[in-house]
Formats: sequence, C-alpha cells, structure tokens
Amino acid sequence: MLQEFKEFALKGNMLDMAVGIIVGAAFGTIVSSLVNDILMPLIAGISSIPDFSNLFILLKSPTDTSVNLSSVEDIRQAGGVVLAYGKFINAVISFLIVALTLFFIVKAVNKLKNSGAPAPVGPTSEELLAEIRDLLKKG
Repeated sequence: MLQEFKEFALKGNMLDMAVGIIVGAAFGTIVSSLVNDILMPLIAGISSIPDFSNLFILLKSPTDTSVNLSSVEDIRQAGGVVLAYGKFINAVISFLIVALTLFFIVKAVNKLKNSGAPAPVGPTSEELLAEIRDLLKKG
C-alpha cells in the first residue's frame, strides 16, 4: 500500500497540480494585498471614503456600548451583527483581477500551442491550374 501511494504521489500530474496550488495560493495573497493595500486606498482617496473594508450596515448593535462602531471587527467581537458590503467589494475586485490574469495566461498558452503547429499546406496555384487544364482536356 505504501508503494502504491508513492507511485500515485510521484506521478507528474500530481506534482504539477501541487505546484499549481501552491503558486495559486501565493498569487491570491499578492492579489489580496494589491486590492487592500494599493487599489482600495487609491479608490478611497478619489471617492473620499476612508476604507472600503469598513463599509457596512449595522443590523444589530452590540450590547457593549463602549465598542468602536466604525470597525466591522470590533462590532462583531462585541456581539453585534453587520452586513459588511465593503469587504464584499474588495473580494469582487480581487476575483476580477485573478479571473482577468487567468484569462490572459490561458490565452497566451493557447496561442503558443497553436503557433507550434505548421499551417496545412495546400496545392500551389500552378498545381491547381494544371489540374483544371487536365480536367478540361478530359471533358
């Protein structure tokens, strides 16, 4: 059974998939940082909203009245309920960046696959004319 597992784990596709998952996780971290640390502050500066991740609708106030009501995490830790639509906006932007990046990667790979195959070679003009000539002679 150990030998069987070793063969399964060391297959080329399995290793490729593991590398892809690890690189994908790292890419997700980079995209999250890009959205949260670069794009959202720029958008917040333009729209004069200080932080998108703290955009929320208070659905239930916390029982502790001394809690900071401008932070989603503080309200949730104090037992309040918030609809954190700002975090959802950040997640949508992150998804769109990842999807766009993957689209361009897949497009580039497909282009490389298609450019490697030579175009099918058809008859030359002279060969076509000779064929037409031969058909006219027969008929």
